[in-house]
Amino acid sequence: MLVNADFHVHSCFSMASSKDMLIKNMASKSKLKGLKLLGTGDAFHPGWLDIIEESTSYSGDGIYTACDMDFVLTTEVEGKNRIHHLIIIPDIDIARELSEKLPSKNKQTDGRPKTKYGGAELLELVKEYDCLIGPAHAFTPWTGMYKSYDSIYDCYGKKPDFVELGLSADTFMADCVDELKDFPFLTNSDAHSPWPHRLGREFNQLELEDISFSSIKHAIKHKDIKANYGLIPNLGKYHMTACTKCYKLANPMIAKENKMKCSCGGTIKKGVDFRISEIADYKEPKHPKFRPKYVHLMPLAEIIATILDKGVTTKAVQAKWQKLIDNFSTEIDVLINVPLEDIKKVDSTIAPAISAFRDGTVDVIPGGGGKYGQISFEKALEKPKVSKGITLDDF
Repeated sequence: MLVNADFHVHSCFSMASSKDMLIKNMASKSKLKGLKLLGTGDAFHPGWLDIIEESTSYSGDGIYTACDMDFVLTTEVEGKNRIHHLIIIPDIDIARELSEKLPSKNKQTDGRPKTKYGGAELLELVKEYDCLIGPAHAFTPWTGMYKSYDSIYDCYGKKPDFVELGLSADTFMADCVDELKDFPFLTNSDAHSPWPHRLGREFNQLELEDISFSSIKHAIKHKDIKANYGLIPNLGKYHMTACTKCYKLANPMIAKENKMKCSCGGTIKKGVDFRISEIADYKEPKHPKFRPKYVHLMPLAEIIATILDKGVTTKAVQAKWQKLIDNFSTEIDVLINVPLEDIKKVDSTIAPAISAFRDGTVDVIPGGGGKYGQISFEKALEKPKVSKGITLDDF
């Protein structure tokens, strides 16, 4: 069966996460999104594990179910050098045992624990319990694995199970790095709130025998990921080299000469685009035969907000979003599967923008330095209008 899955999210216990990031909300909103399988996030936090047990029924083989949504235990850990790692865990008993074994001072207070363990130590620890592990948002400049290492094997010592690309990279960029040709890529949302413009903003489509940890493990190990869906990478807030204070884009070589200091006094942060160019083996991507398609999209509410030039949570935007969901069931169906002619019958103003994503004609002003890129559908609209555009900072 084909399953839409988002493995990397956070609970209400993580810093900067919404208090609404609870199982019941995550389940209901994920269904509207069109997901079938969701990571729990924060599975080393004892309090969150208690809530998972109280809020779900155990379906067997690592799957916890609530409101017809299936969950698998996942967590992000901040290790040595502030590198983030994503871990997929077989069941709650193992999660509790690993949480006790992990040396961390903040695991009782923060859903994303910090530890002095490096990638190799974390890999050895979790592999004793049949977990899956890989770098989270591998290329991002603050907490991505490649910010500190030129090779994934220098970080982990051995081969981890996957590479999570992050919002500022995609398959076309990552497949310029030769050592990644043997790795499956994951695209996940890293959501901190449960709304459909956050959950599943990036997701994976997997071929699973059934909904179980064993099937998830088999799919990742045997590279049965059938598609990756995610943002256009230059919308990511760390895609280009830019100042973290004024957000002005910077030439990476000149920035190096200036010791990564901007004329405004701020610090310039190396972008994902340039970092990949530093470690790339090819100028053009070389996709291995198993590599699935990568489809660029963005949340439906963000598309509507851009066209209306209003905030994502405004009544006008939400009304249009709800009308499309009422007619076509899920957001993913609207973005990917529903014929454009059918969408036009419901809302003729939104169809051209969805078409622009499907055919790759969206205009983008790249993001960097911590600021998301900007988008414009002016060329796609039947009646172009002047718009200041909207950023993805609401994510």
